[in-house]
Amino acid sequence: MKRTLASIATLATLLAATAANAQSDYPNKPVRVVVTVPAGGGVDTVTRIVTERLRTVLGQPFVVENRGGAGGNIAADFVYQAAPDGYTLMASQPSPITTNVVLYKSLTFDPTAFEPVAIMSSAPNVLLVKGDFPAKTAQEFMAYVKANPGKLNYASQGPGTTSHLTAELFNKMTGAKLQHVPYKGTAPALNDLVAGHVDLIFMQYEAAIKLHEGGRARILATTTEKRIPALPDIPTMGELGLKDFISDTWNAISAPPKTPAPIVAKLNAAVNDVLKMPEVQEQYKKMGLQAGGGTPQDMAKIVKGDTARWGEVIKEANIPQL
Repeated sequence: MKRTLASIATLATLLAATAANAQSDYPNKPVRVVVTVPAGGGVDTVTRIVTERLRTVLGQPFVVENRGGAGGNIAADFVYQAAPDGYTLMASQPSPITTNVVLYKSLTFDPTAFEPVAIMSSAPNVLLVKGDFPAKTAQEFMAYVKANPGKLNYASQGPGTTSHLTAELFNKMTGAKLQHVPYKGTAPALNDLVAGHVDLIFMQYEAAIKLHEGGRARILATTTEKRIPALPDIPTMGELGLKDFISDTWNAISAPPKTPAPIVAKLNAAVNDVLKMPEVQEQYKKMGLQAGGGTPQDMAKIVKGDTARWGEVIKEANIPQL
């Protein structure tokens, strides 16, 4: 009996040592980063900027894989089921780890169980309309919406995404009846907006600015507290009479549940190092992005706050569960 107990204790010690070595040696092979949207969208772009430098910081390739669909749930489920060893990560917009738990009747994963790693970036949202939209200013837009109830539609990156919920917040605060046209990601939504198939979208600044500057679509207002310095002539929604109409979006990296804290800490430190790189800061500046960073606990606080805030919008707007 004593020999058996001794053998068990020895085995446990060996296993613990092996696990510790694996964590200290992390990463010793390529890391898969699963993006919750199709290629070309804001999350995808930011993820590629960050992962390209993570290769330099941590010495292993970080391979981006896009698994869009179902508001990010397809990718989230895949990562949720992955081994918690740090070699499969998720890069996402807020919805898979915040509002989808309210929006969907059932999920195959627990959004609260993911291990927060770091916020990669945050960005203000703007009101973007198709190029030939009748209203040319924000004030004209408000008047046009009021005069045409139920006749306008808006695109979103998918059910429960920030673009969807921001438009529903607009409906709630104004009494408008904009009709929802969901897409599977940023790129297809913007393609149809430019083609004139949908009227408008509430979209992150970095995805909208090139279309605005190129005359293919127009930014009429921002959802920020103050005007965006790069758009000094564009008013905020608050200036249009919608007090506290604030909406931004962020992109983050999460790990599967029970990923060891040392691995999470190592990834977090690496992301923070990447975000301090001058070339990354310059890319972010050109895209109108703000660097994220901070601790995993900081990310957890943001996730919790957004879950509560947008969950309330979903319920008050009577958005049906999917």
